[in-house]
Parts: sequence; C-alpha cells; structure tokens
Amino acid sequence: MRVVVVGAGIGGLSLALSLHAAGIEAVVCEATPQIRPLGVGINLLPHAVRELTELGLDAALAANAIPTGALIYANKFGQEIWREPRGRAAGYAWPQYSIHRGVLQGLLLDAARERLGAAAILADHEAVAVESDATGATVNFRSRTTGEPLPSQRGDVVVACDGIHSAIRAQFYPDEGPPIWNRRVLWRATTRTAPYLDGRTMVMAGHQDVKFVCYPIDPAADANGEALINWIAELRFPDEATWRREDWNRPGRVEDFLPRFETWRFPWLDVPAVIRGADAIYEYPLVDRDPIARWTFGRVTLLGDAAHPMYPIGSNGASQAILDARTLAFELAVAPDADAALARYEAARRPSTSALVLANRGNGPEQVMQLTETRAPDGFAQIHDVLSPAELEEVAANYKRLAGFDPEALSRRPSLTPPRPEPR
Repeated sequence: MRVVVVGAGIGGLSLALSLHAAGIEAVVCEATPQIRPLGVGINLLPHAVRELTELGLDAALAANAIPTGALIYANKFGQEIWREPRGRAAGYAWPQYSIHRGVLQGLLLDAARERLGAAAILADHEAVAVESDATGATVNFRSRTTGEPLPSQRGDVVVACDGIHSAIRAQFYPDEGPPIWNRRVLWRATTRTAPYLDGRTMVMAGHQDVKFVCYPIDPAADANGEALINWIAELRFPDEATWRREDWNRPGRVEDFLPRFETWRFPWLDVPAVIRGADAIYEYPLVDRDPIARWTFGRVTLLGDAAHPMYPIGSNGASQAILDARTLAFELAVAPDADAALARYEAARRPSTSALVLANRGNGPEQVMQLTETRAPDGFAQIHDVLSPAELEEVAANYKRLAGFDPEALSRRPSLTPPRPEPR
C-alpha cells in the first residue's frame, strides 16, 4: 500500500509517522516552498500525548515542552472560578504538554525525514485536483513558486491534511464558501517575563466577549529565570463588523485590543504588562466550518482541519488531528482492504469530531466563565454562591468524555499501534 499525504502540518506529519510505523509507504506533499515552523503555543492533551509517545516521541516532547500541571478558569477580575490538575497531576498515565506549535511541527518533521527519508517529504507541491478510481487516487500538483504543473502522485489512498482552506475538500464541497466567522478575533503572541504561579499553569480569564488565555511553553528559562509565556487576547465585535481573511502570519496591532485589558492586573498576573512585552503579535479571526456528512470519496479522505476545523477551545484542534492520524493508520494496517479501512476511520472519527465542533461553538468547558459573567458580572465573594461544585465538575467531566480524554476511558482504550507486519 502507498498513501499520498497532502499537507505537512501536525496532522499530516503524524499520519506519515504512523503509516511508517505500521509498515505502510507514505509520501508527504506540502504546498509551501519551505516547510517552516509557524504559529505560537498549543496544548497537547493526554490522549494525543499517548499517541506521540507510542510513536517514540516522548523524550523529544519532554525536552521541548512544559508539562502542564493545572488549569484555572477565572473571571475578568482574576477571581478563581475553577481549578483542576492536569496531565499526570490529574492521574493520567501521560502528561499534558504546552509547546510552541512550530517546535512541535519541527519535531514531527525531523522524525519524518529521518524515518521515511528526505525524499518522501516534498515541498512546493500545491494540490490542485484529485481523481479517484476503484484501485486508488491521483493528485495533481503545481509549484506554488512558479505556478507550473508538477508530476502527479498516485496512491492506494490519498489523505487531505491541507487545513481549513483544503483544496481537496473544496473539490467535493464546491459551494461551501469561506470559513464561518463568529465575530471574535484572536491576537496571539509570546512574551518572555517572570513566571506566574507555579510556572506550569494554564489560565483562562474573562468570558466569551473578552478573554485572555496564557500558559508557559518553553522549559528552558533564560539567564534571568524568565519564562516564555504564550498568550491569546480575544474580543467579540458587533454583528455588522467585518474582518480580514484569517492568516496565522498577519501582524496585529496592540492598540486594537489592549485598551480592553488595561485594568486586568491580578495579584498573580499583570495582563497589560504581558501584552506590552511581546516581540510580535499576530491576529486571527476565530473561524470554523459546519460539520459535513461525509469525509471519504472513493479512495480520498479528509483529516484534521480539512475534515473538522474547530474553534481553539478546550485545547483540542491539534490533539484531534493526531487522533485522526493514528486511527486512520491503524485501520489501513488492520482492515481487510483500503475501502473498509476508510469506512472504519470515518465511522470512528467523524461523529465525535462533529460533536466537538458544535460543543466548541457553545464555549466547551469555558462555558463556566460565561455563566459566571452572566450571574455575577461584578464579581463574587464565593464562587459556589454563583456555580455549585456539581455544575463545575459536570462541565469539565462532560467535555473530557466528549473529546476522548476522560482519564479512565483513555486508560482502558486499546492501543492504536497496529501489530508490526512480519518480514517476508
């Protein structure tokens, strides 16, 4: 079997590594002329860390990421709404990691080049169309640099891992249109500053209209003992507002959002100081797409943001792409044929990720912040006067079950590492 992977992001590279581990040939075709690490920080939840650990990347992750110890939800005054341990501190067999997205992509890319060979990773290959038949599928490419056609790639299976603007998804859903903007804009950056709290805590403060998220992402403190803090400032705009098309690399302007956070000086975190300390700020409108009824078309299927782009709520985007990759590689290795494997993959992944897209539109586990704002906009003396312990615990537990990282269920779930085929 040969699989053509379209896209060298986190999902595509995780798939390539998983296919290689299962003894399946893969080639990765990436549109950008140079595969460069992009983005800022992300979180990898224990269910995704389990999969990367089974791919032999645990030591690399541990050396380059912060093992998240706790998650705190707070209101706009810095009052604590909910706190819970995370990763191993919560009893998982695997940690939760906070890491720079570009560092993670670099780790995956280095491993893919080492294991599959550099010739299996093709840059400057922009997919323009795919054709499927009874025995496989063929992708046609052009050079993004020159616009000239490139040799096509044929595989028993083609997997579109080409993101929220997937050309292959657009071929099958030509009337879908652009991603759906929910009137919120994110400004993302990193700031090197003094550690806050225990140096391993993820914080979400505010509510759905004004929110600040931060967490440390670099385990190597500099000579002054400072930490690299990843942060996100988020604002909601009026219904009549418009915004530029999403682009992870578009510079943002601090004057567009800092005034809304000027008073957010908590005893344990000075939000305006963190914002002002950033070297560069990037803006991104918060978008997703509606769930679709079908991912697989003959020998072509979708994965990651090409299949289920979702709001970055609950720290699940990259983690779900990794789960897609591992599930698909497993099914291709153990199913009786490629068609059965694709059907099993979609049955396993599409319903749960569709539900997650919709849950994130409802603020996912962050709904406790909005409930607090609605019930106690001026703050509170005791959070349990606003939200009962049962309410808080149920919101957190429900999301873990939906997203697939309930601790007990995750420990019970069988491995997605298929048996290695016997040498012939």
